[in-house]
Amino acid sequence: MAKSQKSIPIKKVLPSGKKDQSFFEQVYAVVALIPEGRVTSYGAIAKFLGTKMSARMVGWALNNAHHLPNVPAHRVVNRMGMLSGKAHFDTPTQMQLLLEREGLAIKDDYVVDFKTHFWDPSVALDIM
Repeated sequence: MAKSQKSIPIKKVLPSGKKDQSFFEQVYAVVALIPEGRVTSYGAIAKFLGTKMSARMVGWALNNAHHLPNVPAHRVVNRMGMLSGKAHFDTPTQMQLLLEREGLAIKDDYVVDFKTHFWDPSVALDIM
């Protein structure tokens, strides 16, 4: 694990449903580690948590996280770099504005140079 990364207790569990708080808390723990100016995808988080088919469940968790402190939900986009979760923010442009404040360029709801800015938790946290 990189020295600058925090150690987080990640349990490899299958989510049992939308109200599975242990899974949601795991998602929040990973999202809290995404560095400023970087983005990751719902699927990358699901894969890291050992539930690679649960990208949609990660999205459900983040729909409930926009007002939680230390959970930068705006840094999670779809696998193509699209701001697919923008409708769940207070305004239609809030997600884009937050990413632009961190130095990312957004064009037509996509992160410009997505691959360059992509943060893979499985690599960055050196667990898998």
